[in-house]
Amino acid sequence: MLTLTACAGMQSNTAKSPVLDRIAANGELVVGTAASMPPLNMTTKDGEIIGMEIDLAQAMADSMGVKLRLEAMQFHELLPALEAGRIDMILSGMTITPQRNMKVAFVGPYFKSGKAVLTKLPTMAQAQTPEDVNDPRKSIVTLRGSTSEQFVKENLTKVKLVSANSYDEAVNMVISGKVDAMFADYTICVVTIFRYPGEKLLTVVSPLTYEPLGIALPDNDPLFVNLVDNYLTMLEDSGVLEELTLEWFQNPDWMKMLP
Repeated sequence: MLTLTACAGMQSNTAKSPVLDRIAANGELVVGTAASMPPLNMTTKDGEIIGMEIDLAQAMADSMGVKLRLEAMQFHELLPALEAGRIDMILSGMTITPQRNMKVAFVGPYFKSGKAVLTKLPTMAQAQTPEDVNDPRKSIVTLRGSTSEQFVKENLTKVKLVSANSYDEAVNMVISGKVDAMFADYTICVVTIFRYPGEKLLTVVSPLTYEPLGIALPDNDPLFVNLVDNYLTMLEDSGVLEELTLEWFQNPDWMKMLP
């Protein structure tokens, strides 16, 4: 799909670049994903992992002349896997934060989002600031290990916080009435409403916070970070990244492929 080839044909001449050496030696780029955050990443009813980030990962692997191997895991397991060297990068709706950036490198952002609530309660959907949902009578579910979870812990101290291992689990809690709302990225909330048109789900008019999503990389290979940064810059400058984003966010055909 993406055809920029400035990085194509990577050779194993990467002294002092342990991650690039590993990628070249194995002939594959290993990318970690939660595979459950449509349309960024998701698993179809046939078990295939697709999404905007998956296309981006495939393009990067193609440009390096190696195969792409996806490793699906729960979101909170991604950073430990990267730090342990089990994956080469994370492309999974991960917000760039100072706390994370102290442990791993980031390139981006390749997408900008913000926090929102997904709920069946009109009063919560009318929130204009996070404080508007900070009510001790309300329960909110977040993705375990996410910036949403951290934000609720630090800023919405009055609500009852529930953690879920996946967005599918969290959304089911909202639909079944086990919790009053899900606190998550705005795009996730909007897409969920379209996925479940009969459930009377609501979200806010605009995001309540600013969330820049980036590619997380190991902290021990500056050349690999430079390669990814340059490639992402080429995608942005050429308009390919915008085209890819519009394809996944404006064309809902992929929804038919989901369970």
